[in-house]
Amino acid sequence: MKKKIVIYQKGKATEQEVNYIPVRFIIAILLIVLETAAVLALTILCALYIPYFYLAMYATQIFCVLRIINSQENPDYKIPWLLFVLIVPVAGFMIYLMFYDRKLQTKYVKRLEKIGIQQINTKDEAVFERLEAEDKQAYMNAKQLCKMASTHLYQNTSAKYYDMGEKLHVAMLDDLKRAKKFIFMEYFIIEEGIFWNSILDILKEKAAEGVEVRVIYDDVGCMCTLPGDYYKTLNKFGIKAVCFSRLKGQADNEFNNRSHRKIMVIDGEVGYTGGVNIADEYINEKVLFGLWKDVGIRLEGEAVAQLTSIFLADYEMNVKTPVTEFAPYYWNQTTIPDNGYMIPFGDGPAPMFKHRVAQTMIMNMLNQATEYVYMMSPYLIIDNELCQCMENAAMRGVDVRIITPHIPDKKVIFTMTQSYYKRLMDAGVKIFEFEPGFVHAKVYLSDDKYAIVGTINLDYRSLVHHFENGIWLYRHEVLSEIKDDICHTFTQSILMNNEEVKNTIPQRIIRAVVRAISPML
Repeated sequence: MKKKIVIYQKGKATEQEVNYIPVRFIIAILLIVLETAAVLALTILCALYIPYFYLAMYATQIFCVLRIINSQENPDYKIPWLLFVLIVPVAGFMIYLMFYDRKLQTKYVKRLEKIGIQQINTKDEAVFERLEAEDKQAYMNAKQLCKMASTHLYQNTSAKYYDMGEKLHVAMLDDLKRAKKFIFMEYFIIEEGIFWNSILDILKEKAAEGVEVRVIYDDVGCMCTLPGDYYKTLNKFGIKAVCFSRLKGQADNEFNNRSHRKIMVIDGEVGYTGGVNIADEYINEKVLFGLWKDVGIRLEGEAVAQLTSIFLADYEMNVKTPVTEFAPYYWNQTTIPDNGYMIPFGDGPAPMFKHRVAQTMIMNMLNQATEYVYMMSPYLIIDNELCQCMENAAMRGVDVRIITPHIPDKKVIFTMTQSYYKRLMDAGVKIFEFEPGFVHAKVYLSDDKYAIVGTINLDYRSLVHHFENGIWLYRHEVLSEIKDDICHTFTQSILMNNEEVKNTIPQRIIRAVVRAISPML
Protein backbone atom coordinates (compact mmCIF):
# COMPACT_ATOMS: atom_id res chain seq x y z
CA MET A 1 0.00 0.00 0.00
CA LYS A 2 1.30 3.46 -0.93
CA LYS A 3 1.12 6.51 1.31
CA LYS A 4 2.07 10.12 0.65
CA ILE A 5 4.01 11.86 3.42
CA VAL A 6 5.43 15.35 3.79
CA ILE A 7 9.11 15.50 4.72
CA TYR A 8 10.22 18.69 6.45
CA GLN A 9 13.93 19.48 6.37
CA LYS A 10 15.65 22.78 7.06
CA GLY A 11 12.50 24.82 6.57
CA LYS A 12 11.47 23.17 3.30
CA ALA A 13 8.56 20.77 2.89
CA THR A 14 8.54 18.15 0.13
CA GLU A 15 5.99 15.44 -0.59
CA GLN A 16 7.12 11.85 -1.05
CA GLU A 17 5.33 8.59 -1.73
CA VAL A 18 6.44 5.63 0.37
CA ASN A 19 5.53 1.98 0.75
CA TYR A 20 3.38 1.60 3.83
CA ILE A 21 1.98 -1.82 4.70
CA PRO A 22 0.77 -2.06 8.33
CA VAL A 23 1.01 -5.87 8.25
CA ARG A 24 1.24 -6.27 12.03
CA PHE A 25 -1.98 -4.34 12.57
CA ILE A 26 -3.84 -6.29 9.90
CA ILE A 27 -2.70 -9.57 11.46
CA ALA A 28 -3.65 -8.39 14.97
CA ILE A 29 -7.16 -7.41 13.90
CA LEU A 30 -7.61 -10.67 11.99
CA LEU A 31 -6.50 -12.61 15.07
CA ILE A 32 -9.10 -10.83 17.20
CA VAL A 33 -11.83 -11.59 14.65
CA LEU A 34 -10.73 -15.23 14.29
CA GLU A 35 -10.44 -15.73 18.04
CA THR A 36 -13.93 -14.34 18.59
CA ALA A 37 -15.37 -16.42 15.72
CA ALA A 38 -13.64 -19.58 17.00
CA VAL A 39 -15.08 -19.19 20.49
CA LEU A 40 -18.58 -18.63 19.12
CA ALA A 41 -18.30 -21.56 16.70
CA LEU A 42 -17.05 -23.89 19.44
CA THR A 43 -19.95 -22.91 21.70
CA ILE A 44 -22.52 -23.50 18.94
CA LEU A 45 -21.00 -26.88 18.06
CA CYS A 46 -21.10 -27.96 21.69
CA ALA A 47 -24.76 -26.93 21.86
CA LEU A 48 -25.54 -29.01 18.76
CA TYR A 49 -23.64 -32.18 19.63
CA ILE A 50 -23.34 -32.38 23.42
CA PRO A 51 -26.53 -33.43 25.22
CA TYR A 52 -27.93 -30.86 27.64
CA PHE A 53 -25.15 -28.39 26.84
CA TYR A 54 -27.88 -25.84 26.20
CA LEU A 55 -28.60 -25.95 29.94
CA ALA A 56 -25.07 -24.80 30.63
CA MET A 57 -25.59 -22.01 28.09
CA TYR A 58 -28.79 -20.87 29.82
CA ALA A 59 -27.01 -20.95 33.17
CA THR A 60 -24.13 -18.91 31.75
CA GLN A 61 -26.56 -16.40 30.29
CA ILE A 62 -28.30 -16.01 33.67
CA PHE A 63 -24.90 -15.65 35.35
CA CYS A 64 -23.94 -12.89 32.90
CA VAL A 65 -27.20 -11.03 33.49
CA LEU A 66 -26.78 -11.20 37.27
CA ARG A 67 -23.15 -10.16 37.01
CA ILE A 68 -24.04 -7.12 34.92
CA ILE A 69 -26.84 -6.08 37.29
CA ASN A 70 -24.62 -6.40 40.37
CA SER A 71 -21.54 -4.75 38.88
CA GLN A 72 -20.40 -1.30 39.98
CA GLU A 73 -20.64 0.02 36.43
CA ASN A 74 -22.74 3.01 35.45
CA PRO A 75 -26.32 1.99 34.48
CA ASP A 76 -25.79 3.61 31.06
CA TYR A 77 -23.13 0.96 30.41
CA LYS A 78 -25.12 -1.92 31.91
CA ILE A 79 -28.33 -1.48 29.92
CA PRO A 80 -26.96 -2.00 26.36
CA TRP A 81 -24.99 -5.02 27.54
CA LEU A 82 -28.07 -6.49 29.20
CA LEU A 83 -30.02 -6.06 25.97
CA PHE A 84 -27.17 -7.58 23.96
CA VAL A 85 -26.87 -10.64 26.25
CA LEU A 86 -30.63 -11.23 26.33
CA ILE A 87 -31.48 -10.55 22.70
CA VAL A 88 -28.54 -12.07 20.81
CA PRO A 89 -28.50 -15.87 21.22
CA VAL A 90 -25.20 -17.50 22.23
CA ALA A 91 -23.04 -14.75 20.74
CA GLY A 92 -24.42 -12.22 23.23
CA PHE A 93 -23.09 -13.73 26.43
CA MET A 94 -19.91 -15.06 24.80
CA ILE A 95 -18.96 -11.61 23.50
CA TYR A 96 -19.87 -10.19 26.91
CA LEU A 97 -17.45 -12.59 28.63
CA MET A 98 -14.70 -11.58 26.23
CA PHE A 99 -15.15 -7.81 26.00
CA TYR A 100 -17.21 -6.47 28.92
CA ASP A 101 -14.45 -6.07 31.49
CA ARG A 102 -12.75 -2.70 31.05
CA LYS A 103 -10.09 -3.10 33.71
CA LEU A 104 -6.41 -2.73 32.97
CA GLN A 105 -4.56 -5.90 32.00
CA THR A 106 -2.84 -7.74 34.87
CA LYS A 107 0.67 -7.28 33.47
CA TYR A 108 0.25 -3.50 33.48
CA VAL A 109 -1.20 -3.52 36.99
CA LYS A 110 1.88 -5.39 38.28
CA ARG A 111 4.25 -2.96 36.59
CA LEU A 112 2.33 0.02 37.95
CA GLU A 113 2.58 -1.37 41.48
CA LYS A 114 6.37 -1.37 41.14
CA ILE A 115 6.35 2.08 39.60
CA GLY A 116 4.18 3.50 42.38
CA ILE A 117 7.02 3.69 44.87
CA GLN A 118 8.84 6.12 42.55
CA GLN A 119 6.00 8.61 42.22
CA ILE A 120 6.75 12.23 43.04
CA ASN A 121 6.60 13.13 46.71
CA THR A 122 5.72 16.82 46.63
CA LYS A 123 5.19 18.55 49.96
CA ASP A 124 2.03 20.56 49.31
CA GLU A 125 0.62 20.96 52.83
CA ALA A 126 1.50 24.67 52.98
CA VAL A 127 -0.10 25.26 49.57
CA PHE A 128 -3.30 23.57 50.74
CA GLU A 129 -3.32 25.74 53.87
CA ARG A 130 -3.11 28.88 51.76
CA LEU A 131 -5.89 27.72 49.48
CA GLU A 132 -8.13 26.76 52.40
CA ALA A 133 -7.70 30.26 53.85
CA GLU A 134 -8.69 31.79 50.50
CA ASP A 135 -11.59 29.57 49.45
CA LYS A 136 -12.87 26.55 51.39
CA GLN A 137 -14.79 25.14 48.43
CA ALA A 138 -11.77 25.36 46.11
CA TYR A 139 -9.70 23.71 48.82
CA MET A 140 -12.16 20.80 48.99
CA ASN A 141 -12.18 20.43 45.20
CA ALA A 142 -8.38 20.35 45.12
CA LYS A 143 -8.27 17.86 47.99
CA GLN A 144 -10.71 15.56 46.19
CA LEU A 145 -8.81 15.72 42.90
CA CYS A 146 -5.45 15.04 44.53
CA LYS A 147 -6.88 12.04 46.40
CA MET A 148 -8.59 10.54 43.34
CA ALA A 149 -5.64 11.00 40.98
CA SER A 150 -2.71 10.67 43.43
CA THR A 151 -1.43 14.07 42.42
CA HIS A 152 -0.46 17.36 44.09
CA LEU A 153 -1.46 21.01 44.36
CA TYR A 154 1.03 23.55 42.99
CA GLN A 155 1.80 27.22 42.85
CA ASN A 156 5.03 28.79 41.53
CA THR A 157 4.05 27.88 37.97
CA SER A 158 3.35 30.17 35.04
CA ALA A 159 1.05 29.19 32.20
CA LYS A 160 0.57 30.26 28.58
CA TYR A 161 -2.57 29.32 26.63
CA TYR A 162 -2.56 28.77 22.87
CA ASP A 163 -5.87 29.14 21.06
CA MET A 164 -4.72 27.37 17.87
CA GLY A 165 -2.46 24.42 17.18
CA GLU A 166 -0.18 26.35 14.82
CA LYS A 167 0.71 28.79 17.61
CA LEU A 168 1.48 25.86 19.91
CA HIS A 169 3.71 24.34 17.22
CA VAL A 170 5.91 27.45 17.04
CA ALA A 171 6.29 27.57 20.83
CA MET A 172 7.14 23.86 21.03
CA LEU A 173 9.92 24.17 18.45
CA ASP A 174 11.40 27.15 20.27
CA ASP A 175 11.52 25.29 23.61
CA LEU A 176 12.79 22.04 22.07
CA LYS A 177 15.76 23.85 20.55
CA ARG A 178 16.77 25.00 24.07
CA ALA A 179 16.68 21.52 25.64
CA LYS A 180 19.84 20.62 27.55
CA LYS A 181 19.00 17.57 29.69
CA PHE A 182 16.01 15.60 28.44
CA ILE A 183 12.92 15.68 26.23
CA PHE A 184 9.86 13.52 26.95
CA MET A 185 6.94 13.21 24.51
CA GLU A 186 3.75 11.14 24.76
CA TYR A 187 1.03 11.43 22.11
CA PHE A 188 -2.00 9.45 20.98
CA ILE A 189 -1.26 10.22 17.32
CA ILE A 190 2.01 10.97 15.58
CA GLU A 191 2.00 11.24 11.81
CA GLU A 192 4.85 11.95 9.45
CA GLY A 193 4.52 15.41 7.95
CA ILE A 194 5.44 19.04 8.53
CA PHE A 195 4.55 19.02 12.24
CA TRP A 196 6.24 15.78 13.26
CA ASN A 197 9.27 16.07 10.99
CA SER A 198 10.01 19.59 12.21
CA ILE A 199 10.10 18.15 15.72
CA LEU A 200 11.97 15.00 14.70
CA ASP A 201 14.79 17.05 13.15
CA ILE A 202 15.35 18.69 16.54
CA LEU A 203 15.05 15.39 18.45
CA LYS A 204 17.75 13.84 16.24
CA GLU A 205 20.07 16.78 16.83
CA LYS A 206 19.49 16.78 20.57
CA ALA A 207 19.98 13.01 20.85
CA ALA A 208 23.27 13.36 18.97
CA GLU A 209 24.30 16.08 21.45
CA GLY A 210 23.67 13.74 24.39
CA VAL A 211 20.25 15.01 25.42
CA GLU A 212 18.07 12.12 26.61
CA VAL A 213 15.03 11.81 24.34
CA ARG A 214 12.08 9.51 25.04
CA VAL A 215 8.90 9.14 23.00
CA ILE A 216 5.66 7.24 23.64
CA TYR A 217 3.04 6.90 20.92
CA ASP A 218 -0.16 4.90 21.15
CA ASP A 219 -0.10 1.74 19.05
CA VAL A 220 -3.79 1.93 18.06
CA GLY A 221 -3.81 5.73 17.70
CA CYS A 222 -0.93 5.48 15.22
CA MET A 223 -2.22 2.38 13.46
CA CYS A 224 -2.85 4.28 10.22
CA THR A 225 -0.22 6.98 10.62
CA LEU A 226 3.05 5.15 11.38
CA PRO A 227 4.66 1.86 10.33
CA GLY A 228 4.12 -0.94 12.86
CA ASP A 229 7.78 -0.96 13.95
CA TYR A 230 8.37 2.79 13.92
CA TYR A 231 9.86 2.68 17.42
CA LYS A 232 12.82 0.81 15.89
CA THR A 233 13.38 3.66 13.46
CA LEU A 234 13.41 6.17 16.32
CA ASN A 235 15.76 3.99 18.35
CA LYS A 236 18.28 4.16 15.48
CA PHE A 237 18.35 7.93 15.94
CA GLY A 238 19.21 7.55 19.64
CA ILE A 239 15.61 8.17 20.71
CA LYS A 240 14.20 5.80 23.35
CA ALA A 241 10.78 5.05 21.87
CA VAL A 242 7.99 2.68 22.88
CA CYS A 243 4.45 2.18 21.62
CA PHE A 244 1.82 2.23 24.34
CA SER A 245 0.02 -1.10 24.88
CA ARG A 246 1.31 -2.85 21.77
CA LEU A 247 -1.51 -4.50 19.80
CA LYS A 248 -1.08 -8.28 19.74
CA GLY A 249 -4.42 -9.56 18.49
CA GLN A 250 -5.95 -10.63 21.80
CA ALA A 251 -9.73 -10.56 22.10
CA ASP A 252 -9.92 -8.57 25.33
CA ASN A 253 -9.46 -4.88 26.08
CA GLU A 254 -6.76 -4.13 23.53
CA PHE A 255 -8.85 -1.42 21.88
CA ASN A 256 -9.78 0.07 25.25
CA ASN A 257 -7.36 1.56 27.78
CA ARG A 258 -5.41 3.43 25.12
CA SER A 259 -3.14 6.38 25.94
CA HIS A 260 -5.03 9.43 24.71
CA ARG A 261 -2.55 11.66 26.56
CA LYS A 262 -0.61 14.55 25.03
CA ILE A 263 2.46 15.47 27.08
CA MET A 264 5.74 17.17 26.27
CA VAL A 265 8.32 17.85 29.01
CA ILE A 266 11.60 19.66 28.43
CA ASP A 267 14.33 19.51 31.10
CA GLY A 268 11.68 19.22 33.80
CA GLU A 269 11.22 22.99 33.52
CA VAL A 270 8.70 23.36 30.70
CA GLY A 271 5.67 21.19 29.99
CA TYR A 272 2.94 21.15 27.35
CA THR A 273 -0.45 19.47 27.12
CA GLY A 274 -3.83 20.05 25.47
CA GLY A 275 -5.77 18.52 22.61
CA VAL A 276 -3.11 18.78 19.91
CA ASN A 277 -1.70 15.56 18.47
CA ILE A 278 1.42 15.61 16.30
CA ALA A 279 -0.17 15.58 12.85
CA ASP A 280 -0.55 18.25 10.18
CA GLU A 281 -4.31 18.77 10.45
CA TYR A 282 -3.80 19.96 14.04
CA ILE A 283 -1.78 22.95 12.79
CA ASN A 284 -3.96 23.47 9.67
CA GLU A 285 -1.19 22.43 7.29
CA LYS A 286 -3.60 19.78 6.02
CA VAL A 287 -7.32 20.52 5.63
CA LEU A 288 -9.63 17.63 6.45
CA PHE A 289 -12.79 19.12 7.98
CA GLY A 290 -12.50 22.85 7.45
CA LEU A 291 -10.60 24.93 10.00
CA TRP A 292 -9.20 22.71 12.77
CA LYS A 293 -9.72 24.41 16.12
CA ASP A 294 -7.50 23.08 18.90
CA VAL A 295 -5.78 24.45 21.97
CA GLY A 296 -2.77 23.80 24.19
CA ILE A 297 -1.22 25.06 27.38
CA ARG A 298 2.43 25.61 28.33
CA LEU A 299 3.56 25.32 31.96
CA GLU A 300 6.81 26.51 33.44
CA GLY A 301 7.69 25.90 37.08
CA GLU A 302 7.02 23.43 39.87
CA ALA A 303 3.87 21.79 38.43
CA VAL A 304 5.83 20.43 35.45
CA ALA A 305 7.19 17.74 37.78
CA GLN A 306 3.75 16.12 37.83
CA LEU A 307 3.67 15.85 34.03
CA THR A 308 7.14 14.29 34.23
CA SER A 309 5.85 11.73 36.72
CA ILE A 310 2.86 10.82 34.51
CA PHE A 311 5.12 10.36 31.50
CA LEU A 312 7.69 8.20 33.29
CA ALA A 313 4.99 5.95 34.74
CA ASP A 314 3.54 5.41 31.26
CA TYR A 315 6.97 4.78 29.77
CA GLU A 316 7.96 2.19 32.33
CA MET A 317 4.53 0.56 32.20
CA ASN A 318 5.33 -0.37 28.61
CA VAL A 319 8.81 -1.84 29.14
CA LYS A 320 9.48 -5.16 30.83
CA THR A 321 11.98 -3.93 33.40
CA PRO A 322 12.39 -0.58 35.17
CA VAL A 323 14.85 1.66 33.37
CA THR A 324 15.62 4.49 35.74
CA GLU A 325 14.81 6.34 38.92
CA PHE A 326 12.30 9.15 38.59
CA ALA A 327 13.77 11.56 41.16
CA PRO A 328 16.59 13.04 39.00
CA TYR A 329 14.02 14.23 36.45
CA TYR A 330 12.01 16.33 38.92
CA TRP A 331 12.76 20.05 38.94
CA ASN A 332 12.42 21.60 42.39
CA GLN A 333 13.41 25.22 41.85
CA THR A 334 10.87 27.87 42.80
CA THR A 335 11.96 30.87 40.74
CA ILE A 336 8.49 31.35 39.25
CA PRO A 337 6.37 33.69 41.42
CA ASP A 338 3.12 32.50 43.00
CA ASN A 339 0.35 32.83 40.45
CA GLY A 340 -2.87 31.02 41.24
CA TYR A 341 -3.16 27.29 41.82
CA MET A 342 -2.97 24.31 39.51
CA ILE A 343 -3.09 20.52 39.60
CA PRO A 344 -1.76 18.46 36.68
CA PHE A 345 -3.60 15.13 36.86
CA GLY A 346 -4.00 11.84 35.10
CA ASP A 347 -7.14 9.80 34.55
CA GLY A 348 -7.66 6.26 33.34
CA PRO A 349 -9.12 2.80 33.82
CA ALA A 350 -9.50 0.73 36.98
CA PRO A 351 -7.79 -0.40 39.11
CA MET A 352 -5.20 2.34 38.56
CA PHE A 353 -7.97 4.91 38.98
CA LYS A 354 -10.88 3.87 41.21
CA HIS A 355 -12.96 6.92 40.33
CA ARG A 356 -13.77 8.81 37.13
CA VAL A 357 -11.45 11.69 37.84
CA ALA A 358 -12.19 14.10 34.97
CA GLN A 359 -15.93 13.50 34.97
CA THR A 360 -16.09 14.14 38.73
CA MET A 361 -14.28 17.47 38.39
CA ILE A 362 -16.47 18.57 35.46
CA MET A 363 -19.55 17.67 37.48
CA ASN A 364 -18.18 19.68 40.42
CA MET A 365 -17.94 22.69 38.11
CA LEU A 366 -21.55 22.25 37.04
CA ASN A 367 -22.88 21.62 40.54
CA GLN A 368 -21.04 24.55 42.12
CA ALA A 369 -21.31 27.20 39.40
CA THR A 370 -23.42 30.28 40.05
CA GLU A 371 -22.82 32.23 36.82
CA TYR A 372 -21.62 30.15 33.87
CA VAL A 373 -19.96 26.95 32.67
CA TYR A 374 -18.43 26.98 29.19
CA MET A 375 -17.22 23.79 27.51
CA MET A 376 -15.53 22.85 24.22
CA SER A 377 -15.42 19.23 23.08
CA PRO A 378 -15.36 17.47 19.71
CA TYR A 379 -17.85 14.89 20.96
CA LEU A 380 -20.87 14.87 23.27
CA ILE A 381 -21.61 11.28 24.27
CA ILE A 382 -22.27 11.31 27.99
CA ASP A 383 -23.98 9.23 30.64
CA ASN A 384 -27.23 10.18 32.33
CA GLU A 385 -25.47 11.40 35.46
CA LEU A 386 -23.39 14.02 33.65
CA CYS A 387 -26.34 14.94 31.44
CA GLN A 388 -28.46 15.63 34.53
CA CYS A 389 -25.72 17.81 36.00
CA MET A 390 -25.79 19.97 32.88
CA GLU A 391 -29.58 20.14 32.96
CA ASN A 392 -29.73 20.98 36.66
CA ALA A 393 -27.15 23.75 36.32
CA ALA A 394 -29.02 25.31 33.40
CA MET A 395 -32.41 25.05 35.13
CA ARG A 396 -31.17 26.88 38.22
CA GLY A 397 -30.02 29.76 36.04
CA VAL A 398 -26.38 28.98 35.27
CA ASP A 399 -25.36 29.88 31.72
CA VAL A 400 -24.28 26.46 30.44
CA ARG A 401 -22.79 26.46 26.94
CA ILE A 402 -21.18 23.69 24.89
CA ILE A 403 -19.23 24.16 21.66
CA THR A 404 -19.11 21.17 19.29
CA PRO A 405 -18.00 20.88 15.63
CA HIS A 406 -20.18 21.91 12.70
CA ILE A 407 -18.15 19.79 10.29
CA PRO A 408 -17.73 16.32 11.87
CA ASP A 409 -14.76 13.99 11.55
CA LYS A 410 -16.89 10.88 12.06
CA LYS A 411 -20.52 10.96 10.93
CA VAL A 412 -21.76 8.19 13.23
CA ILE A 413 -20.13 9.84 16.26
CA PHE A 414 -21.61 13.19 15.20
CA THR A 415 -25.04 11.57 15.07
CA MET A 416 -24.51 10.36 18.65
CA THR A 417 -23.45 13.89 19.65
CA GLN A 418 -26.56 15.46 18.11
CA SER A 419 -28.80 12.91 19.81
CA TYR A 420 -28.19 14.78 23.10
CA TYR A 421 -29.01 18.24 21.76
CA LYS A 422 -32.78 18.31 22.25
CA ARG A 423 -32.75 17.02 25.82
CA LEU A 424 -30.07 19.50 26.87
CA MET A 425 -31.58 22.44 24.98
CA ASP A 426 -34.99 21.77 26.52
CA ALA A 427 -33.38 22.28 29.94
CA GLY A 428 -31.79 25.57 28.85
CA VAL A 429 -28.29 24.42 27.83
CA LYS A 430 -26.99 26.43 24.87
CA ILE A 431 -25.24 24.36 22.22
CA PHE A 432 -23.04 26.00 19.60
CA GLU A 433 -21.52 24.38 16.51
CA PHE A 434 -18.19 25.83 15.34
CA GLU A 435 -19.14 26.91 11.82
CA PRO A 436 -15.67 27.13 10.16
CA GLY A 437 -14.87 23.48 10.79
CA PHE A 438 -13.92 20.98 13.45
CA VAL A 439 -13.41 21.65 17.16
CA HIS A 440 -10.90 19.28 18.75
CA ALA A 441 -10.28 21.41 21.87
CA LYS A 442 -11.07 20.04 25.32
CA VAL A 443 -11.62 23.04 27.60
CA TYR A 444 -13.89 23.61 30.61
CA LEU A 445 -14.31 26.98 32.37
CA SER A 446 -16.62 28.19 35.14
CA ASP A 447 -17.29 31.46 36.95
CA ASP A 448 -13.84 32.95 36.18
CA LYS A 449 -12.57 30.65 38.93
CA TYR A 450 -11.99 27.13 37.64
CA ALA A 451 -10.73 25.69 34.37
CA ILE A 452 -9.61 22.33 33.00
CA VAL A 453 -7.44 22.15 29.88
CA GLY A 454 -6.23 18.80 28.63
CA THR A 455 -7.10 15.73 26.61
CA ILE A 456 -10.53 14.87 28.05
CA ASN A 457 -13.48 14.76 25.63
CA LEU A 458 -17.12 14.62 26.67
CA ASP A 459 -17.46 10.99 25.59
CA TYR A 460 -17.20 7.47 27.00
CA ARG A 461 -13.80 6.87 25.41
CA SER A 462 -12.24 9.72 27.39
CA LEU A 463 -14.30 9.62 30.56
CA VAL A 464 -14.19 5.85 31.07
CA HIS A 465 -11.85 3.86 28.84
CA HIS A 466 -8.66 5.75 28.06
CA PHE A 467 -5.63 7.13 29.86
CA GLU A 468 -6.05 10.91 29.85
CA ASN A 469 -4.47 13.95 31.45
CA GLY A 470 -5.39 17.54 32.20
CA ILE A 471 -4.54 20.70 34.13
CA TRP A 472 -7.00 21.88 36.80
CA LEU A 473 -6.65 25.61 37.42
CA TYR A 474 -8.01 27.89 40.14
CA ARG A 475 -7.74 31.68 40.10
CA HIS A 476 -4.77 31.56 37.72
CA GLU A 477 -4.25 34.56 35.44
CA VAL A 478 -4.29 32.28 32.40
CA LEU A 479 -8.07 31.87 32.93
CA SER A 480 -8.61 35.25 31.25
CA GLU A 481 -6.86 33.96 28.11
CA ILE A 482 -9.04 30.84 28.15
CA LYS A 483 -12.23 32.90 28.53
CA ASP A 484 -11.27 35.28 25.72
CA ASP A 485 -10.72 32.31 23.40
CA ILE A 486 -14.01 30.62 24.26
CA CYS A 487 -15.97 33.86 23.90
CA HIS A 488 -14.33 34.49 20.52
CA THR A 489 -15.21 30.95 19.46
CA PHE A 490 -18.88 31.65 20.30
CA THR A 491 -18.83 34.44 17.69
CA GLN A 492 -17.64 31.91 15.08
CA SER A 493 -20.31 29.38 15.98
CA ILE A 494 -23.97 28.69 15.24
CA LEU A 495 -26.37 28.68 18.20
CA MET A 496 -28.42 25.53 17.71
CA ASN A 497 -32.20 25.37 18.09
CA ASN A 498 -34.88 22.82 17.29
CA GLU A 499 -35.10 24.10 13.72
CA GLU A 500 -31.35 23.73 13.20
CA VAL A 501 -31.36 20.13 14.43
CA LYS A 502 -33.05 17.98 11.81
CA ASN A 503 -35.43 15.61 13.50
CA THR A 504 -37.03 13.45 10.83
CA ILE A 505 -38.36 10.01 11.74
CA PRO A 506 -35.43 8.13 10.09
CA GLN A 507 -32.93 10.37 11.88
CA ARG A 508 -34.68 9.85 15.21
CA ILE A 509 -34.51 6.10 14.71
CA ILE A 510 -30.81 6.22 13.77
CA ARG A 511 -30.00 8.43 16.76
CA ALA A 512 -31.91 6.13 19.10
CA VAL A 513 -29.96 3.10 17.89
CA VAL A 514 -26.49 4.66 17.96
CA ARG A 515 -27.16 6.24 21.34
CA ALA A 516 -28.22 2.88 22.78
CA ILE A 517 -24.92 1.27 21.80
CA SER A 518 -22.67 4.28 22.45
CA PRO A 519 -21.53 3.19 25.96
CA MET A 520 -20.23 -0.08 24.47
CA LEU A 521 -18.05 1.62 21.84
